[in-house]
Amino acid sequence: MKYRYYLFDFDYTLANSEKGITDCFHATLRKFGCEDVSDEVIRRTIGLPMDEAIRRIAGIEDAKECERFLVSYREEADKKMTPNTHFYPQTLPLLEKLRDDGAKIAIISTKTRHRIMEKFLADDAAHLIDFVIGCEDVETFKPSPEGILAACRRFDAKKSEVLYTGDNTVDAEAARAAGVDFAAVLTGTTERAVFETLPHVKIMENLGGLLV
Repeated sequence: MKYRYYLFDFDYTLANSEKGITDCFHATLRKFGCEDVSDEVIRRTIGLPMDEAIRRIAGIEDAKECERFLVSYREEADKKMTPNTHFYPQTLPLLEKLRDDGAKIAIISTKTRHRIMEKFLADDAAHLIDFVIGCEDVETFKPSPEGILAACRRFDAKKSEVLYTGDNTVDAEAARAAGVDFAAVLTGTTERAVFETLPHVKIMENLGGLLV
């Protein structure tokens, strides 16, 4: 096994939380009296920092108003997110195989750590990961390498032994900035041709490609 440390994005990489996210945004837009948008507009923001997603979806630029929107969104997420988030069929078998092979596993995501852990606990799968670095654990979001570098330090890992896997260009750019290898999955909204322009060791239809 070339890599000893496997780092993953969450949304559209390990799990599909599309319905939870779109439902929460539609409900919050209604609360704020904002013009509603299509599911596709929301889908295109999944994986981005929430302030950027809110700007693109709701058109809110003011920082305080954005924070108010986020608080309301999280109230909706407490009810809707985890029940509407589903691991891809390849996810848990892959993590189990990596564990059996002695790999260390962490998640670096712009989602909150507690929301990710909520899903792993709900599926009795928390033993398959070592830790999660969420948006509340960093000062700068991807494409900043901060989260990946924090994971490397926490593992005391050599960068040559680390692979980061994600579905978005911000994941590829964060891996490049951190100096670790990157593998892309096409389960999100980013097309293969886009990833081909960025440093990568593999572009996969889904996580099952890591088993090949």
